[in-house]
Amino acid sequence: MTRSRAPQAAAAPSETAGQILDVAERLAQTRGFNGFSYADIAAELGVTKASLHYHFPGKADLGRALIDRYTLGFAAALERIEHSGVPAFAQLQRYVAIYGDVLKAGRICLCGMLAAEYTTLPVPMQDAIRAFFDANERWLSRVLEAGRQDGSVTFDGTAAEAARAITSALEGAMLLARPYGGPARFESAAQRVLREYAAAGGSERRATSAAGGRRAGPKPRAAAQRR
Repeated sequence: MTRSRAPQAAAAPSETAGQILDVAERLAQTRGFNGFSYADIAAELGVTKASLHYHFPGKADLGRALIDRYTLGFAAALERIEHSGVPAFAQLQRYVAIYGDVLKAGRICLCGMLAAEYTTLPVPMQDAIRAFFDANERWLSRVLEAGRQDGSVTFDGTAAEAARAITSALEGAMLLARPYGGPARFESAAQRVLREYAAAGGSERRATSAAGGRRAGPKPRAAAQRR
């Protein structure tokens, strides 16, 4: 099986193409990819559908461009976190905060939303969705392994297994938060995830302190609640 790869940096889209992508991304994150048409985008931008087809000949082309742009933006955010110099656990907090911020804006992670429609999407979009999650899990694996080494993170099994568990928990928590009309349900689940990976001895407090008071995600609770 050929391994999916994250897209390489591409030339910036034209102003009109960028506006099309902006509208399409919002619609995909709130309605799903199958929940909007070119007519919806054209009406919102005040352009003809022919203009949309000029930039993106088919909806599959638009969808792949959406995922590629989202993946590159997400990768840039992860790079900033990784180069911030904070301990591994604080990096996990900031990773969780990315998801929380998207939900607070009334949206869902683009690739998480598309994953729910996976079987209905063209193969190039499916490949790009897998590449997004593969890249996220590779990044998380590095952070988790670094946390295991510096003592701020604890987990059983391999870092790759833990990374898959974290990604699945956060994406699922985002989807399930929608019917309840707010981020509270997600934040509760996210804090439980963080507690599960926090090493004993107050690593949450050390990580928050090391972050210099910056927002690194939802505020951790003082004590873990075990099932």
